[in-house]
Amino acid sequence: MESELRIIISGGGTGGHIFPAVSIANAIKAKRPNTKILFVGALGRMEMQRVPAAGYEIKGLPICGFDRKHPLKNFAVLFKIWKSQMMAKKIIKDFKPMAAVGVGGYASGPTLNVCASKNIPCLIQEQNSYAGVTNKLLAKKAQKICVAYDGMERFFPAEKIIMTGNPVRQNVIETEISAEEAKKSFGLDPSKKTILIVGGSLGARTINESMIQHLNIIKSSQIQFIWQTGKYYFEEMKKAVDSFGNLPNLIVTDFIGDMGAAYKAADLVISRAGASSISEFQIIGKPVILVPSPNVAEDHQTKNAMALVNKDAAIYVKDSDAPEALLNRALEVINDEKLLVSLGENIKKLGYKNSADTIADEVIKLALGK
Repeated sequence: MESELRIIISGGGTGGHIFPAVSIANAIKAKRPNTKILFVGALGRMEMQRVPAAGYEIKGLPICGFDRKHPLKNFAVLFKIWKSQMMAKKIIKDFKPMAAVGVGGYASGPTLNVCASKNIPCLIQEQNSYAGVTNKLLAKKAQKICVAYDGMERFFPAEKIIMTGNPVRQNVIETEISAEEAKKSFGLDPSKKTILIVGGSLGARTINESMIQHLNIIKSSQIQFIWQTGKYYFEEMKKAVDSFGNLPNLIVTDFIGDMGAAYKAADLVISRAGASSISEFQIIGKPVILVPSPNVAEDHQTKNAMALVNKDAAIYVKDSDAPEALLNRALEVINDEKLLVSLGENIKKLGYKNSADTIADEVIKLALGK
């Protein structure tokens, strides 16, 4: 019987960090079923619900980011960092991990710092084309750094870098439903072109405004729309749609449970440029218009988007231009069959199908001291 491995996986904050982390955990368990896996996240953040829902134990740290607008509040932040470091020491002492994985996000800082100080081998996984602050700080202490974009030696020691791509949600890859069946499952006409609009797990104000301001264009088009508003914006957007009147070609929802079916139904996707979403589009070869969020560190979503645009693998619309231009641009693209095919083919060339397996192999090797 194979020896029991003990692995800590730390990080989170957004779906873009959590989905890859869970995929890595699932891949490790598939290869070594008796492995014990413990997640460490930030209290109050999304991972505290999503990780247990995926079947894994998670411990929460009180850590948060610095407040650049209100410097005096950072005394409390410094205390939370110190307290998180102390809690991480106890978690690691009790769990005795053989290797640690950091996926970015506040919690991975103290967790991997403590592991490195105890000579526990560490692997970090950087999803974006522009490295996050936490991962840049941890890079010196990590044995392996898994990346999804070329040129990451700008941020990390070249000899530690492994090009793996980003792990994605299994249900996105494994869905066997046809495009026609997928459209029917949303109550849509299987013969009509369909645009899927997603703004990330929480929603995106600008993308939602781009829709709500042009309901007359939606109504007069021959295109169908599946619109995920995000839970924060759903009531406001649904109310505006209801007051507009009958729109049988528009499905409005706060959350889509089966993204595999939604992607299958879509001939074109409008999305933010989060690394996790982009990796999904690459693997399934889905034409996409990217509207990068301007509200992220180092403007990394624009850098993610341009890495695709420069290879003719996506269309870019600037956030500030979106309310006026996005919907008309989407209708131009979806009615250009040659462009749709080209975008789909080009983005698929950039995908890495077995990312989670590749990363899991590296984690297992570190845990076994190989």
